Amino acid sequence: MVYVVTEACVDVQDKSCMQECPADCIFEGGRMTYINPDLCIDCGACVAACPVDAIFYDAELPAEHESFIGINERFFSETVTPKSGRKAGKIDYDVDVIAGFAPREEA
Repeated sequence: MVYVVTEACVDVQDKSCMQECPADCIFEGGRMTYINPDLCIDCGACVAACPVDAIFYDAELPAEHESFIGINERFFSETVTPKSGRKAGKIDYDVDVIAGFAPREEA
């Protein structure tokens, strides 16, 4: 894992990160986006593009978000994805932890 998407992305899915990613390694799940660690080139373009500060470098991940390393990895082990996030479109699936979050209230 290189970069990790965390809880702040749930029910936001702005997709700015997807548009900025030169490796096209970010995939849209049902309620959040996920970074494919096998495709990520460690450039960090997604971090600056994220409007909710949901993406962290794995070595700098705050302790309260460490579970998201496994959540991101599980998404790719539990789904079949093409080699391109933008071409995949929305994949109507989330890891059970994400699916179980209460819906985010709109501001």
